[in-house]
Amino acid sequence: MSDSEVEIEEDDGVKAFMPSGFGKQDRVANTKAQIEQSRRGAGAESRPADPSGSRLITGSSDCMLNFHDFSSMTPTTVRAFKSFDPTASKTSSNNEVHPIYQVLFNPIAPASVLVVTSLPQAKIVSRDGDITTTFVKGDMYLRDMHNTKGHISELTSGAWHPKNRDLCVTAGTDSTLRIWDVNNPRSQRDVIVHRSKAAGSAGRTRMTAVAWGGSSNTLVGAAFDGSLAMWGGDGPFNRPSGEIRDAHAKDTWTSGLDISSDGRLVISRGGDDTIKLWDTRKFNKPVNTASHPSTSSQFPSSNICFSPNSASVITGSATGHLHILNPATLRPELVTPVTNGSPLITVLWHEKLNQIITGSANAETHVLYNPNTSRGGAKVVMTNAPKRRHIDDNPNLTMDLAHGISGDAISASGQAAATSFAARHPNVGMTNSGKSRDPRRPHIPQITPFGKSQPDRDAVTKHIPLSSMRDEDPREALLKYSEKADKDRMFTNAWAKTQPKTIYAELSDDDEEPDKKKAKR
Repeated sequence: MSDSEVEIEEDDGVKAFMPSGFGKQDRVANTKAQIEQSRRGAGAESRPADPSGSRLITGSSDCMLNFHDFSSMTPTTVRAFKSFDPTASKTSSNNEVHPIYQVLFNPIAPASVLVVTSLPQAKIVSRDGDITTTFVKGDMYLRDMHNTKGHISELTSGAWHPKNRDLCVTAGTDSTLRIWDVNNPRSQRDVIVHRSKAAGSAGRTRMTAVAWGGSSNTLVGAAFDGSLAMWGGDGPFNRPSGEIRDAHAKDTWTSGLDISSDGRLVISRGGDDTIKLWDTRKFNKPVNTASHPSTSSQFPSSNICFSPNSASVITGSATGHLHILNPATLRPELVTPVTNGSPLITVLWHEKLNQIITGSANAETHVLYNPNTSRGGAKVVMTNAPKRRHIDDNPNLTMDLAHGISGDAISASGQAAATSFAARHPNVGMTNSGKSRDPRRPHIPQITPFGKSQPDRDAVTKHIPLSSMRDEDPREALLKYSEKADKDRMFTNAWAKTQPKTIYAELSDDDEEPDKKKAKR
């Protein structure tokens, strides 16, 4: 070793932090990372699937609806093909926040989707994400709720008619249930006013949940005063056919409500940490009661529902577990973890897919399926081949070249040039005709050669002195035509010889004196 060389000892501690290589070392798709990137920023409040099981919609408290198509998703690409805010009136100035409480496909006409938000107006959206109907808002200054044409305060829940494709019902905090006809959104078809008998309520309370179903066409509603009310689905709605005043504890939010397929049983999940089963034929006391911690105080859309054959009851828990209960005893037959540590808000057992779809507070949507008994849905997604990832598929890694060098200027030899700058930036630059590509910028006509050489009137007035008629002497303007008038008379040519010299009348004394004023009578 020479004197100029210095021996450096290897530091294992520093070497451990140094990367062994750069870039991706293998071609294996990181499915977990892709799912983490596709997480929603707020709890998934609703996640329905259409009756055919081909499309899934997720709505949450971030005011966004996400549309997913099972046939186009793969294990590595679980993104939505469309996302939009159904409550936004102007995209540029939308400062209000309206959480989405419930999204429901029409069981008879899957092309219609009922969207219930915190606004007083429910909306009907197509399965492609287009708003087709917006129900009217009522007059908030009317005291009698029978005279208003719509809800006057926040909505909480909704449901479709089990047999009529044009009818739906919404529940609101104005103590009413309103039945709507989608063909007449300007006024409700029927209004049900729930009169609370709780002390200090002044006859009003908030309706927290509503369910409409069963073979017998039964309508059931839950209120904030702890009561349950039942009506016949075809009316009359003047008074309920059955009512339980103390079904759950007073001033607790009963968020979950469902009716069995035969219409004989009603399951309710209250804010008093209880689950109760009711018989519609003896609607005065619960058949069974079970203790279950409630999450409705934090997540008002926490639900509970029957299985398609009403042989089981499913619901979520605050610990993130899925509970499958026996409706006869309300005891858990199966408890499986879905999102540990994060509450499981909504559950749905799809009839055709035979799969359970869940929504959690950590913005995750899970689809539980059985490879042997399930059909379509998540099973199709897992059987699809993973899509080969490209750097352009991730918008966070792509570079914005609006202020940099154009892609047209860089092209490899023997290869076609990349996409033009105009195609990547349609609102930047000018067209061939001279118009701006930005639709917000007004069009300025091109200046002609005459416009460049001939000054306009304002320029002449400002820069050329005495160019206005106000600066001209009228006496000089008339005298410059006197010589021409003497040589070529147009009207007095007959007197050119007989009276060559013009004779004017002489002034009299009367003409010189001013006019006398008229005497007042």
